[in-house]
Amino acid sequence: MAQSSQFAQQSFAPRRSEPLFGRLAIIGIGLIGSSIAHATKDLNLAGRVVLYDRDAVVRTRARELDLGHEIAETAADAVREADHIVLCVPVGACGAVAAEIAAALKPGAILSDVGSVKGAVIDAVAPHLPDGVHFVPAHPVAGTENSGPNAGFPSLFLNRWCILTPPDGTDEAATARTRQLWEGMGAIVEVMTASHHDLVLAVTSHLPHLIAYNIVGTAEDLATVTQSEVIKFSAGGFRDFTRIAASDPTMWRDVFLHNKDAVLEMLGRFSEDLAVLTRAIRFGDGETLHKHFTRTRAIRRGIVALGQEKPETEKLRKD
Repeated sequence: MAQSSQFAQQSFAPRRSEPLFGRLAIIGIGLIGSSIAHATKDLNLAGRVVLYDRDAVVRTRARELDLGHEIAETAADAVREADHIVLCVPVGACGAVAAEIAAALKPGAILSDVGSVKGAVIDAVAPHLPDGVHFVPAHPVAGTENSGPNAGFPSLFLNRWCILTPPDGTDEAATARTRQLWEGMGAIVEVMTASHHDLVLAVTSHLPHLIAYNIVGTAEDLATVTQSEVIKFSAGGFRDFTRIAASDPTMWRDVFLHNKDAVLEMLGRFSEDLAVLTRAIRFGDGETLHKHFTRTRAIRRGIVALGQEKPETEKLRKD
């Protein structure tokens, strides 16, 4: 079946002839922050890209990698005169960073973020913002298990979703400009409410990460199975879990603590569904197992059809 133009795969994001923003500030130089720096600089999305990280070692490495036009020594210096600011810090730190930079934000500036929790971030950030500064939360649904300034690359967001969750009353022009930024990096942009985002991501991202952390931990705890055997005989499914479980622990700690209501709701539903499968295995109910596996297989094929993952045969050829 042919895909709609919305999901047409781009091989690259085109470079702009004129910058979208005069000055773009990035606070936090991890995987996402460094990837935004690469993309915005390479694609001429900002005339000047300024970065800051609270870790001096990270700032030094960012300079060595030539990630931006400038590496600031304070967050306030980074955002001063910036047209657009992106907070690329753990969701639990967003409120404190907003308070730190608030006085340096110029009227008309757009503040955004990249956190995978939106309701808690809005509650933490919005009270610190001065009048005239627009807040357009964003969540690029993209990443790898790697972190730090070395991990970034400009095509990370290409053909990946980016969800915007502007609060009620947000300036429409600011939302449109934020959309342009992400589309300029090759992302497919969707707009939804923060509460709906948090529920959707609880089942599509947060719960899978929690399960992965738990399964890998269980394997490590098994006294009768050595760590070398776990590593040596890992099948594809377990390898996928270990990749997910290698994600930044600070980031994911904050995600679960700040989206706990939605995660707990999804955990409850997961536990109920798991109980059904447990009974089917216990009592030899092959029909229930087959129906469930057939339904979930169709979901996997839908993900591949939307271009969010390569078919396994293509991945094997690439490997």
